[in-house]
Amino acid sequence: MKKAFVLLIVVIVLFGFKESRLFESRNINNVEIKTIIKDSLLNVRALEIIEGTNFFVFLDSKGNMGTGLINESEYPENNVTYPVKVKSDSITPNFRALAGNRKHGYGLSIGSPALLFKLDMGKDSLVYKETHPKVFYDAMDFWNEDEGIAIGDPTDDCMSIIITRDGGKTWTKLSCDELPKAKKGEAAFAASDTNIAIVGDHTWVATGGKSSRVLYSPDKGKTWKVYKTPIVQGLETTGMYSIDFYDELNGFAIGGDYTKPDGNTANKIKTTDGGKTWKVVAKNENPGYRSCVQYIPNRGGKELVAIGFKGIDYSNDSGNSWKHLSDEGFYTIRFLNDSVAFAAGAGRVAKLTFRE
Repeated sequence: MKKAFVLLIVVIVLFGFKESRLFESRNINNVEIKTIIKDSLLNVRALEIIEGTNFFVFLDSKGNMGTGLINESEYPENNVTYPVKVKSDSITPNFRALAGNRKHGYGLSIGSPALLFKLDMGKDSLVYKETHPKVFYDAMDFWNEDEGIAIGDPTDDCMSIIITRDGGKTWTKLSCDELPKAKKGEAAFAASDTNIAIVGDHTWVATGGKSSRVLYSPDKGKTWKVYKTPIVQGLETTGMYSIDFYDELNGFAIGGDYTKPDGNTANKIKTTDGGKTWKVVAKNENPGYRSCVQYIPNRGGKELVAIGFKGIDYSNDSGNSWKHLSDEGFYTIRFLNDSVAFAAGAGRVAKLTFRE
């Protein structure tokens, strides 16, 4: 019995040492930026690395799609296909939201009419259309191969939420009877397609504007709760612009006021209880306004990158403090692994490599 107990202690110690080594924080000091596509007319806020494939996809404000092949070598021009016009009849869709499963990508435009396309390299099909003076969709994501969600500003007394349960073939808008009532002036920002965070069946939606809260669903959009946040809010331009969760408990949101991009009083918040409560971190410390924040994968929830038109910033202590890496501006970022990401913004799409 004594030997078994000693063996158990040894296993626990060794496992704990392995875990601490695995998630020992790095100290990223620089980011190498390699432009993949450069076009003065390009304006990209919707960018995704399609899980289970070797492609990244992006959509722009002119109704164009681009795809790129991911490999370990350089990125020659023949690995990128751009532009591919998304079929839209006489309307030029301004895309701000993009999501996909292994079979298809889906792009959603802002404004009325809102157009949601199944993307197929020029053979695209319209799967959802909504016409309303207030319609404005901001972000979308998939839980799995069959179920996905898109969120937008209120057209009635709640945030607009549409859901698919058949792999994107059809989309249904939730009734306000099924959702928390929106506050006056509450909406969302179509800044980086990161208003939605998903971990398993859990979903968090970041709102902004005069009221900036988190809508939470534990069951893939079937039921919803709402949580308050301490982020700066009260104006149409304030609040959360981006949210991400590392696991079911640990999440981070960033934003501010894009008209006052140096403001850093209360523009970064974090949670450790699944979004029920939030606290301001790095108060009165940079970065100021950022449009996108993402956890670096496989780093134990310790490392994050925030990105915006005023530069790139990095944290290795769960967002409590930040280091400015670059003044290069982007709108949105997605990680391929713990060192390589793809970012997009005004005039370009780029590969970013983070180094110690």
